[in-house]
Amino acid sequence: MTLWERIAAILESARESTLGAVMDAMEERRKKRDAAVFSIALIALSAKMAKADGIATDDEFAAFLDFFEVPPGEESRVRTVYDLAKSDVGGFESYARQVGKLFGAEEAVLEDVLDCLFYVAMADGVLHPGELELLNTAKTAFGLSEDCFRRVKASHVGLEEDDPYAVLGVPLDITTDDLKKSYRQLAKEHHPDAMVARGVPPSLVSIAEHRMAAINEAYEKVMAEREAA
Repeated sequence: MTLWERIAAILESARESTLGAVMDAMEERRKKRDAAVFSIALIALSAKMAKADGIATDDEFAAFLDFFEVPPGEESRVRTVYDLAKSDVGGFESYARQVGKLFGAEEAVLEDVLDCLFYVAMADGVLHPGELELLNTAKTAFGLSEDCFRRVKASHVGLEEDDPYAVLGVPLDITTDDLKKSYRQLAKEHHPDAMVARGVPPSLVSIAEHRMAAINEAYEKVMAEREAA
């Protein structure tokens, strides 16, 4: 069964055509790390983010289809989720909290969702203040740390001059040996194979390349500073 067929199966198993009912139907699939669950959560959050700054337009939906690499003929299934999210009375923060609860303590999965949301927000090449506010809202709703948020943000807007330690999520006084261990753990967590195992659709795994680039840049900067000291 393809990803898109599994999305359709979740939609069909929902007791009614509401976002809340779809969320309930997603719960059992989540335990199996089904990429369809990740996909529906991301589609709905993207729709709510688009609507939050006014009206979710057809152009924004078309841009999302390109980002998500939706194959021809499958647009209607994505549109169903997108429209359910737009029509649901709850706002972005409310649904973000539901997604945070859905994935529970799986911080790595929620970081993957946040990373994808940054990608959607940056589709026009600019991170607008309103979008950044919503992304911070998602961070809080997901229960993610400020270090995690900075790491993801850096992968899209660049590394801030004084931020390499925050991107790596380590204290300033960490030993070089512990720094190397932490870096290796981050590299392991953000490897494409690890993302697929967490339920991220393969078409979105390339986003991890940007995150690892930010992690590598931060690590290299800290190591260079230490070697020069």
